[in-house]
Amino acid sequence: MTVSLYSRLGGYDALAIFATKVVGNAQDDDLLGRFWASRNEDSNARDLQSLIDYFVRETGGQMYYKGRDMALAHKGMGITDADWERFMEIVVGVAGELGVEPDEGGEVMAFLDSLKTDIVNA
Repeated sequence: MTVSLYSRLGGYDALAIFATKVVGNAQDDDLLGRFWASRNEDSNARDLQSLIDYFVRETGGQMYYKGRDMALAHKGMGITDADWERFMEIVVGVAGELGVEPDEGGEVMAFLDSLKTDIVNA
């Protein structure tokens, strides 16, 4: 039996910690912080929970994702290649900080790379 990426990453709690750290670092980032600057705390909290739900579902966990697809969710935001690269640096940094193994990290990066065309300049 194949063990899901969700299980290999540590399940719901691990994915929630990962997403929370990534988003927190992005919000505090000089380049990326602008995407959260004019939003209220409740909107940011709902978006974070939606991201956690999405990660859980996409990695093989039992979660119903109620959010929009990535293209629609990011439409009109003006996300550039530089924004994407900075976000990916944050992802790698958090993954390293949390001790994500290379195989699992590679799978996460491949998954995120598959979303780039829906997110950048959407």
